[in-house]
Amino acid sequence: MKKKISFSTQGRRADIGEYVINRILPNRYAEAVGPFVFLDHLFPAKHSPGEPLKKVNGTGAHPHRGIATLTYILNGEADHFDSRGNHAKVNSGGAQWMKAGNGIIHDESVNVDSQTNDLLTHAMQFWVNLPAKNKAELPEYLPLQAKEIPHRELSDEKGWIKVIVGEYEKLASKIPNYSKQFLYHIHLEAGKQFSIATENGLEYAAFLPENNVVINDTEFKAGEFIEFDRSEGTIEISNKSEVAIDIILFGGEKYTESIVAQGPFVMNSEAEIVQAYRDFHAGKYGKIQFNRMN
Repeated sequence: MKKKISFSTQGRRADIGEYVINRILPNRYAEAVGPFVFLDHLFPAKHSPGEPLKKVNGTGAHPHRGIATLTYILNGEADHFDSRGNHAKVNSGGAQWMKAGNGIIHDESVNVDSQTNDLLTHAMQFWVNLPAKNKAELPEYLPLQAKEIPHRELSDEKGWIKVIVGEYEKLASKIPNYSKQFLYHIHLEAGKQFSIATENGLEYAAFLPENNVVINDTEFKAGEFIEFDRSEGTIEISNKSEVAIDIILFGGEKYTESIVAQGPFVMNSEAEIVQAYRDFHAGKYGKIQFNRMN
Protein backbone atom coordinates (compact mmCIF):
# COMPACT_ATOMS: atom_id res chain seq x y z
CA MET A 1 0.00 0.00 0.00
CA LYS A 2 1.31 3.42 -0.92
CA LYS A 3 1.74 6.00 1.80
CA LYS A 4 -0.78 8.86 1.65
CA ILE A 5 0.33 12.43 1.05
CA SER A 6 -0.88 15.03 3.55
CA PHE A 7 0.00 18.18 1.60
CA SER A 8 2.53 19.86 -0.66
CA THR A 9 3.72 23.46 -0.76
CA GLN A 10 6.35 25.73 -2.27
CA GLY A 11 8.79 27.66 -0.11
CA ARG A 12 9.14 31.42 0.25
CA ARG A 13 12.03 33.67 -0.70
CA ALA A 14 14.39 34.42 2.17
CA ASP A 15 17.54 35.76 0.50
CA ILE A 16 20.61 36.31 2.66
CA GLY A 17 22.96 38.90 1.21
CA GLU A 18 23.98 37.74 -2.26
CA TYR A 19 22.58 34.25 -1.74
CA VAL A 20 19.24 33.51 -3.45
CA ILE A 21 17.40 31.28 -1.01
CA ASN A 22 14.01 29.58 -0.77
CA ARG A 23 12.88 28.76 2.79
CA ILE A 24 11.14 25.39 2.67
CA LEU A 25 10.67 24.59 6.38
CA PRO A 26 8.99 25.79 8.54
CA ASN A 27 6.02 26.60 6.34
CA ARG A 28 2.34 27.41 6.82
CA TYR A 29 1.47 23.72 7.20
CA ALA A 30 4.43 22.22 9.08
CA GLU A 31 6.61 23.39 11.96
CA ALA A 32 8.90 20.36 11.83
CA VAL A 33 9.41 16.92 10.30
CA GLY A 34 10.84 14.59 12.91
CA PRO A 35 13.73 16.56 14.45
CA PHE A 36 14.16 18.76 11.35
CA VAL A 37 12.86 22.27 12.09
CA PHE A 38 14.40 24.24 9.23
CA LEU A 39 15.37 23.86 5.58
CA ASP A 40 16.82 26.57 3.36
CA HIS A 41 17.43 25.83 -0.32
CA LEU A 42 20.25 27.79 -1.98
CA PHE A 43 19.03 27.94 -5.58
CA PRO A 44 21.27 26.36 -8.22
CA ALA A 45 23.29 29.07 -9.96
CA LYS A 46 25.77 29.20 -12.82
CA HIS A 47 28.62 31.64 -12.25
CA SER A 48 30.90 33.47 -14.65
CA PRO A 49 34.59 32.52 -14.96
CA GLY A 50 36.70 34.86 -12.86
CA GLU A 51 33.77 35.96 -10.69
CA PRO A 52 35.06 37.24 -7.30
CA LEU A 53 34.86 34.67 -4.51
CA LYS A 54 32.68 35.24 -1.47
CA LYS A 55 35.04 35.60 1.46
CA VAL A 56 34.57 34.38 5.01
CA ASN A 57 35.72 37.41 6.99
CA GLY A 58 33.23 37.79 9.81
CA THR A 59 30.61 39.90 8.03
CA GLY A 60 28.28 36.91 8.04
CA ALA A 61 29.22 35.56 11.47
CA HIS A 62 26.19 34.62 13.59
CA PRO A 63 25.37 32.49 16.65
CA HIS A 64 23.38 29.28 17.12
CA ARG A 65 22.20 27.38 20.17
CA GLY A 66 20.04 24.32 20.76
CA ILE A 67 20.36 22.80 17.28
CA ALA A 68 22.72 21.07 14.89
CA THR A 69 23.14 22.70 11.49
CA LEU A 70 23.65 20.46 8.48
CA THR A 71 24.76 21.94 5.16
CA TYR A 72 24.64 19.62 2.14
CA ILE A 73 26.60 20.84 -0.89
CA LEU A 74 25.24 19.51 -4.18
CA ASN A 75 27.54 21.78 -6.20
CA GLY A 76 30.18 24.14 -4.93
CA GLU A 77 32.67 24.57 -2.13
CA ALA A 78 31.60 25.52 1.41
CA ASP A 79 34.10 27.29 3.64
CA HIS A 80 33.40 27.11 7.40
CA PHE A 81 34.89 28.90 10.43
CA ASP A 82 33.60 28.86 14.00
CA SER A 83 34.38 30.13 17.48
CA ARG A 84 35.56 26.69 18.64
CA GLY A 85 38.54 26.94 16.27
CA ASN A 86 37.13 24.68 13.53
CA HIS A 87 37.87 25.43 9.89
CA ALA A 88 37.19 23.24 6.86
CA LYS A 89 36.28 23.36 3.18
CA VAL A 90 33.72 20.88 1.88
CA ASN A 91 33.33 20.24 -1.84
CA SER A 92 30.50 19.08 -4.13
CA GLY A 93 28.60 16.11 -2.74
CA GLY A 94 29.87 16.65 0.79
CA ALA A 95 28.22 17.86 3.99
CA GLN A 96 29.16 19.70 7.15
CA TRP A 97 27.47 19.14 10.50
CA MET A 98 27.81 21.49 13.44
CA LYS A 99 26.25 20.83 16.85
CA ALA A 100 25.66 24.29 18.30
CA GLY A 101 24.88 22.83 21.72
CA ASN A 102 25.16 25.51 24.39
CA GLY A 103 26.31 28.17 21.95
CA ILE A 104 28.66 28.80 19.04
CA ILE A 105 29.34 31.47 16.42
CA HIS A 106 30.08 30.44 12.85
CA ASP A 107 30.54 31.94 9.42
CA GLU A 108 30.39 30.18 6.09
CA SER A 109 30.44 30.86 2.38
CA VAL A 110 29.60 28.88 -0.74
CA ASN A 111 31.63 29.36 -3.91
CA VAL A 112 32.19 27.37 -7.07
CA ASP A 113 34.08 24.13 -6.55
CA SER A 114 37.81 24.66 -7.09
CA GLN A 115 38.21 20.93 -7.80
CA THR A 116 35.56 20.55 -10.52
CA ASN A 117 35.45 24.06 -11.96
CA ASP A 118 31.87 23.48 -13.15
CA LEU A 119 30.99 27.07 -12.10
CA LEU A 120 27.88 25.85 -10.22
CA THR A 121 26.64 26.48 -6.68
CA HIS A 122 23.70 24.61 -5.17
CA ALA A 123 23.17 23.68 -1.52
CA MET A 124 20.71 23.06 1.31
CA GLN A 125 20.91 23.80 5.01
CA PHE A 126 18.90 21.89 7.59
CA TRP A 127 18.53 22.58 11.31
CA VAL A 128 18.17 19.48 13.47
CA ASN A 129 16.51 20.20 16.81
CA LEU A 130 18.44 18.72 19.72
CA PRO A 131 16.74 17.03 22.68
CA ALA A 132 16.71 19.29 25.77
CA LYS A 133 19.46 17.28 27.47
CA ASN A 134 21.80 17.78 24.49
CA LYS A 135 21.17 21.53 24.12
CA ALA A 136 23.46 22.10 27.12
CA GLU A 137 26.39 20.13 25.66
CA LEU A 138 29.55 21.61 24.15
CA PRO A 139 29.56 22.34 20.41
CA GLU A 140 31.04 19.91 17.88
CA TYR A 141 31.88 20.09 14.19
CA LEU A 142 32.17 17.36 11.54
CA PRO A 143 33.00 17.98 7.86
CA LEU A 144 32.40 15.11 5.40
CA GLN A 145 33.60 15.02 1.82
CA ALA A 146 31.50 13.21 -0.79
CA LYS A 147 33.56 10.01 -0.55
CA GLU A 148 32.83 9.83 3.20
CA ILE A 149 29.04 9.79 2.74
CA PRO A 150 27.61 6.25 2.33
CA HIS A 151 26.45 5.63 -1.23
CA ARG A 152 24.87 2.69 -3.05
CA GLU A 153 23.96 2.05 -6.67
CA LEU A 154 20.35 0.95 -7.09
CA SER A 155 19.50 -2.29 -8.89
CA ASP A 156 18.78 -2.37 -12.64
CA GLU A 157 20.80 0.81 -13.20
CA LYS A 158 18.00 2.87 -11.65
CA GLY A 159 20.37 5.38 -10.07
CA TRP A 160 21.78 5.69 -6.55
CA ILE A 161 21.02 6.60 -2.94
CA LYS A 162 23.21 8.55 -0.50
CA VAL A 163 22.69 8.33 3.26
CA ILE A 164 23.56 11.76 4.62
CA VAL A 165 21.95 11.17 8.02
CA GLY A 166 20.81 7.94 9.64
CA GLU A 167 20.78 4.48 8.09
CA TYR A 168 19.45 2.71 5.03
CA GLU A 169 19.75 -1.07 4.92
CA LYS A 170 23.47 -1.61 5.75
CA LEU A 171 24.57 1.96 5.05
CA ALA A 172 25.14 4.22 8.07
CA SER A 173 26.15 7.88 8.16
CA LYS A 174 28.96 9.19 10.40
CA ILE A 175 26.79 12.16 11.43
CA PRO A 176 25.62 11.69 15.05
CA ASN A 177 21.96 10.99 15.82
CA TYR A 178 20.15 12.02 19.00
CA SER A 179 16.91 10.33 17.93
CA LYS A 180 15.91 8.13 15.02
CA GLN A 181 16.33 10.37 11.96
CA PHE A 182 17.24 10.07 8.30
CA LEU A 183 18.21 12.21 5.31
CA TYR A 184 18.58 10.54 1.92
CA HIS A 185 19.53 11.88 -1.50
CA ILE A 186 17.96 9.67 -4.18
CA HIS A 187 19.11 10.04 -7.81
CA LEU A 188 16.82 8.33 -10.33
CA GLU A 189 17.62 7.83 -14.00
CA ALA A 190 15.19 8.60 -16.82
CA GLY A 191 12.23 6.23 -17.03
CA LYS A 192 13.08 4.45 -13.77
CA GLN A 193 11.08 3.79 -10.61
CA PHE A 194 12.16 3.22 -7.02
CA SER A 195 10.15 2.34 -3.91
CA ILE A 196 11.18 2.71 -0.30
CA ALA A 197 9.40 1.17 2.67
CA THR A 198 8.51 3.47 5.55
CA GLU A 199 8.71 2.74 9.26
CA ASN A 200 5.61 3.02 11.39
CA GLY A 201 5.69 5.99 13.77
CA LEU A 202 8.24 8.06 11.85
CA GLU A 203 7.51 11.34 10.04
CA TYR A 204 8.42 11.60 6.35
CA ALA A 205 8.83 14.48 3.91
CA ALA A 206 10.34 14.96 0.46
CA PHE A 207 11.89 17.98 -1.23
CA LEU A 208 12.42 18.33 -4.98
CA PRO A 209 15.43 20.61 -5.55
CA GLU A 210 15.42 20.78 -9.36
CA ASN A 211 13.02 18.39 -11.09
CA ASN A 212 9.37 17.49 -11.42
CA VAL A 213 8.80 14.05 -9.85
CA VAL A 214 5.92 11.59 -9.68
CA ILE A 215 5.46 10.36 -6.10
CA ASN A 216 2.77 7.79 -5.32
CA ASP A 217 1.07 8.46 -8.70
CA THR A 218 0.92 12.26 -8.28
CA GLU A 219 3.24 14.64 -10.13
CA PHE A 220 4.91 17.37 -8.10
CA LYS A 221 6.89 20.31 -9.40
CA ALA A 222 10.49 21.33 -8.79
CA GLY A 223 10.81 23.28 -5.54
CA GLU A 224 7.91 21.52 -3.80
CA PHE A 225 7.95 20.20 -0.25
CA ILE A 226 5.76 17.12 0.22
CA GLU A 227 4.75 15.74 3.60
CA PHE A 228 3.31 12.26 4.08
CA ASP A 229 0.72 11.20 6.63
CA ARG A 230 1.44 8.90 9.57
CA SER A 231 -0.13 5.77 8.06
CA GLU A 232 1.97 2.82 6.97
CA GLY A 233 2.93 2.34 3.35
CA THR A 234 5.63 2.68 0.73
CA ILE A 235 6.88 5.77 -1.07
CA GLU A 236 7.08 5.13 -4.80
CA ILE A 237 9.18 7.54 -6.84
CA SER A 238 8.80 7.53 -10.63
CA ASN A 239 10.85 9.40 -13.20
CA LYS A 240 8.70 9.88 -16.27
CA SER A 241 11.03 12.45 -17.81
CA GLU A 242 13.93 12.01 -20.23
CA VAL A 243 16.58 13.22 -17.78
CA ALA A 244 17.78 12.04 -14.37
CA ILE A 245 16.05 13.51 -11.31
CA ASP A 246 16.95 14.08 -7.64
CA ILE A 247 14.81 13.72 -4.53
CA ILE A 248 15.65 14.59 -0.93
CA LEU A 249 13.78 12.38 1.55
CA PHE A 250 14.04 13.18 5.27
CA GLY A 251 12.36 12.86 8.66
CA GLY A 252 12.41 10.73 11.77
CA GLU A 253 10.88 10.39 15.21
CA LYS A 254 8.48 13.15 16.19
CA TYR A 255 10.07 15.77 18.45
CA THR A 256 7.93 15.57 21.60
CA GLU A 257 9.41 18.40 23.69
CA SER A 258 8.29 22.03 23.41
CA ILE A 259 9.75 23.98 20.49
CA VAL A 260 10.44 27.70 20.96
CA ALA A 261 12.39 29.25 18.11
CA GLN A 262 13.59 32.82 17.75
CA GLY A 263 16.23 34.00 15.31
CA PRO A 264 19.19 31.56 15.30
CA PHE A 265 18.14 29.81 18.54
CA VAL A 266 15.79 26.83 19.03
CA MET A 267 15.09 26.03 22.68
CA ASN A 268 12.31 24.54 24.81
CA SER A 269 11.02 27.69 26.57
CA GLU A 270 10.91 31.47 26.25
CA ALA A 271 13.16 31.75 29.30
CA GLU A 272 15.81 29.65 27.55
CA ILE A 273 15.61 31.91 24.49
CA VAL A 274 16.18 34.95 26.70
CA GLN A 275 19.17 33.22 28.31
CA ALA A 276 20.57 32.30 24.88
CA TYR A 277 20.59 35.96 23.87
CA ARG A 278 22.06 37.04 27.21
CA ASP A 279 24.90 34.54 26.93
CA PHE A 280 25.60 35.58 23.34
CA HIS A 281 25.78 39.29 24.22
CA ALA A 282 27.96 38.45 27.23
CA GLY A 283 30.52 36.87 24.88
CA LYS A 284 30.05 33.31 26.17
CA TYR A 285 29.94 31.79 22.65
CA GLY A 286 33.54 32.81 21.96
CA LYS A 287 34.98 34.60 18.96
CA ILE A 288 36.16 33.48 15.54
CA GLN A 289 39.88 34.07 15.01
CA PHE A 290 39.90 34.76 11.26
CA ASN A 291 43.42 36.19 11.12
CA ARG A 292 44.87 33.11 12.74
CA MET A 293 42.95 30.74 10.46
CA ASN A 294 43.48 32.45 7.09
